[in-house]
Amino acid sequence: MVTRRQQFDDLVLDSAARLEPRLGPRFEQVEFAVEDVPTTDPAPWERDGVPLGRVFPSHGRQPARIVIYRRPIEARAQDQRELTAIVGDVVVEQVAALFGMAPGDLDPRYDTGDD
Repeated sequence: MVTRRQQFDDLVLDSAARLEPRLGPRFEQVEFAVEDVPTTDPAPWERDGVPLGRVFPSHGRQPARIVIYRRPIEARAQDQRELTAIVGDVVVEQVAALFGMAPGDLDPRYDTGDD
């Protein structure tokens, strides 16, 4: 029996693994983490809502880290298909931000929400 938390972790890892071939060796040093909710001290640019993920650039020997927030994402998803899509988009957004790219340039399947 797989818990919801484990399923969510697997979605994040699957989304990240899909991007690895596009970025090559520079992607190997990026760590991914899942936390239930963001900390209570949002960054100044996050004051408009609850963040779904955050990028922490590398610092010294500390590798870059991308943190995805499970509960805010789950709250936005109506079903498993939508959860998978949101997780995928958030991972793409965070990786793109880390590497200074547009999400659509990193992953052509990225949903811009312009529908």
